[in-house]
Amino acid sequence: MKSKLLSFALLASMVCGTAMLSQAQGPGGWGGGRGGDFGHMATLLNLTSAQKEQIHTLMQAQRTATAPLHQQLAQIHIQMLNATANGAFNQATIQALATQEAQIMSQLTVQRESMRSQIYNTVLTAQQKTTAEQLRQNEITQINEHLQKQSGAASQAPAE
Repeated sequence: MKSKLLSFALLASMVCGTAMLSQAQGPGGWGGGRGGDFGHMATLLNLTSAQKEQIHTLMQAQRTATAPLHQQLAQIHIQMLNATANGAFNQATIQALATQEAQIMSQLTVQRESMRSQIYNTVLTAQQKTTAEQLRQNEITQINEHLQKQSGAASQAPAE
């Protein structure tokens, strides 16, 4: 049960951790989200047209740079589907594919965070940075509250 909770917490922090800047970009998010919230984040940060264009340029460069990694992920996904066809399960094969996937995801995370740093340090004004930090702190608070609720629910679950 603890490993499931830890896995969920890690996943939740990864997802929520990308939310602030992912939402800030429209299609593709700041670093890979599936946007639609760009207007909302642009409004919250009061981005100028020039800033939006700068961000768009950074995102396009990142998409180009990470395209080979995304292609590798797609190939691994196909290999995983083939390896598990008809209910097959070979732990060594699955572990090897999962390890390859994790390495690529790690590289993508580094690329995404690098781009976020560039946006933060080269595009945003001091006031926008302050607002972004407040949003980040709010997100941390929400994650912690969620984890507290999950932790409380797990401790109240009947023992098996």
